[in-house]
Amino acid sequence: MIDEPRKYTEKQSAFLDALMTQAKGNVRKAMDIAGYEKTAKSSHVVSSLRDEIIDRASMVLALNSTKAAFGLVDVLDDPTSMGARNSIAAASQVLDRVGLVKQEKVEVKNTGGAMFILPPKEGTDEVA
Repeated sequence: MIDEPRKYTEKQSAFLDALMTQAKGNVRKAMDIAGYEKTAKSSHVVSSLRDEIIDRASMVLALNSTKAAFGLVDVLDDPTSMGARNSIAAASQVLDRVGLVKQEKVEVKNTGGAMFILPPKEGTDEVA
């Protein structure tokens, strides 16, 4: 069975568009742009559009992942630039959230003899 696309009210559509453009994530500002009453509760608007907001926020991260990657590379060219540490931290967070995480590698060297890798002991997740 194919899910039909969800139908939004005019205000909901305007809110979602404004949230990701002019309001840059500011819920109250997006509500104002969309024409919601000043007394409307932001929690009600957000809860009714939660999945759509999360999908669009994920898209914002994906769209900015290349910018984050180039931000990391730019620090290589000028590591003493003002804000380099903040750029690295922000870029790393964006890349982590879109799935481009730092890979940890373990190198095992055996200089001779046999090596046995044993499974963990029962009842523990620790590796000796």
